[in-house]
Amino acid sequence: QVQLVESGGGLVQPGGSLRLSCAASGSIFSIYAMGWYRQAPGKQRELVAVITSGGNTNFSDSVKGRFTISRDNAKNTVYLQMNSLKPEDTAVYYCNLRRRLWSNDYDYWGQGTQVTVSS
Repeated sequence: QVQLVESGGGLVQPGGSLRLSCAASGSIFSIYAMGWYRQAPGKQRELVAVITSGGNTNFSDSVKGRFTISRDNAKNTVYLQMNSLKPEDTAVYYCNLRRRLWSNDYDYWGQGTQVTVSS
């Protein structure tokens, strides 16, 4: 199995910054990608940013230019640097790890960390 432990959420004022971390442990082989999703109250979970094992990244249009994603392969950790935060970024942020085995994808999720952007 895979365990994902997130940290770094909290309360920040509009325009501020936060960095989320997600450390993976367990059966962490055949990793295709790691990333972050978020879910605001009353809304569906949506992709925020993802980074593949090859280093390719993809971002939601709503965070492009403000958020960056990076990985430390030695620590099996993925980071989400969030700058210029807006109230609409308020959500529970979930770390995701996707394994790919023989063309089958397996998704694993962290417990979620709350990010609140408010003055």
